[in-house]
Amino acid sequence: MSGKKGKEIGIIAGILLVDQLTKFLANKYLALNQPVAVIKGFFYFTLVHNRGAAFGILKNQLPIFIITALAAIILISINLKNKQHKQPAVYNLSLSLILAGGLGNLIDRIFFGHVIDFFDFRIWPVFNIADSAITIGAILLGWNICIRKSVK
Repeated sequence: MSGKKGKEIGIIAGILLVDQLTKFLANKYLALNQPVAVIKGFFYFTLVHNRGAAFGILKNQLPIFIITALAAIILISINLKNKQHKQPAVYNLSLSLILAGGLGNLIDRIFFGHVIDFFDFRIWPVFNIADSAITIGAILLGWNICIRKSVK
């Protein structure tokens, strides 16, 4: 296994582990839809079962979400495997983050029929580690694409 591939697998496994562990703990210690103040008026833990996509859109479309996630996971995995040595590290990191987040939420959908969310800042929809990884990965990917286009 090459060094780069090992890093990506480590990132994916680490994020997936933390995501699933925090969701397990949220499910065990939080009551559904009952906020627990961490910083009153700013940050709460609120267990939510999200049956939709981002921001709860397209609720109750489980088969679509599973098929879409599987397709994205397969395409990203192929891309990482085939282009890993030809791409900048930030590109591979961004795809690894998106892949880990996609896997984390896919696991929830397959085993529970919904995604477990619990970070609640009150000004943003409730989210989880997987959502954060996807968002950070997408921002890094967009930034990398813009930087590479501006250099050419």
